[in-house]
Amino acid sequence: MAAQNALVENLDRVVGAGHAWGLSHAALAPSPGADDNPGMVSIASPSNLRRVWSGLLDLLLPPRCLGCGTIVSENGTLCATCWQGITFLGAPCCACCGFPFDFDLGAGGMCGACLGAPPAFDRARSAMRYDDSSRHLVLALKHGDRLHLAPSLAPWMRRAGDALLADADIQVPVPLHWTRLASRRYNQSAVLAHAIAKAGGPPVAADCLIRRRRTPSQGRKNASARRRNVAGAFALRRADAVRGKRVVLIDDVLTTGATVEECARVLKRAGAVRVDVLTLARVVRETS
Repeated sequence: MAAQNALVENLDRVVGAGHAWGLSHAALAPSPGADDNPGMVSIASPSNLRRVWSGLLDLLLPPRCLGCGTIVSENGTLCATCWQGITFLGAPCCACCGFPFDFDLGAGGMCGACLGAPPAFDRARSAMRYDDSSRHLVLALKHGDRLHLAPSLAPWMRRAGDALLADADIQVPVPLHWTRLASRRYNQSAVLAHAIAKAGGPPVAADCLIRRRRTPSQGRKNASARRRNVAGAFALRRADAVRGKRVVLIDDVLTTGATVEECARVLKRAGAVRVDVLTLARVVRETS
């Protein structure tokens, strides 16, 4: 009885702390691979205890939608309304930049922009369209300290970039300037890259590429102003880190491509044999 009372008391403490910190079921549930304590007198099998623990936490801290916060059946998912609002991207699309097509142009079909001025990168893919429905997810990760979103968003990126990641050697996140990193405390692109790696993707070279000059925000700049803004802003710490490698650049949003193109130029000058781009979202402008 004393052991059971202690278990309930400890659970109350954990749940109370979870509410205080706004933690979800996933943050409090014990790891499936956690070692059992051999010194404790077991009143049930470890697997049963885990199921009871998980059920209690579901009751006390139910899983919530990543987008709107409504209760859902499984952690790390969207409710039906939020899911229907997301425009996931895939085929058919431009073989180079991944711009979505209304119909299939066949293998190797490219958009007019890539045919007219091939980008510095080889291929680019994005998980979803950046619009009113997806913006809050992107900004919550980027500016809202909601790092727990990354493990749920990474599988979307893996599916979108499966062909890019399949034979890639390393992931290189687009870096922040050190002053912005100090202010924000994390680089959202690196967080996404590590989540992809943890889910089975290529290793991450987080400090390979640096932003040596602090650039003003790209927001509200047109394409040419964005290119001027990031020109010469990136450098490599060590060229041998990418020489002869197939690299996947990771970023949160692809807008005009100015930032990732500048990064790709730096990587290719250092000897990268291929530079692809994978982002969580991309802006899709309507074409006439």
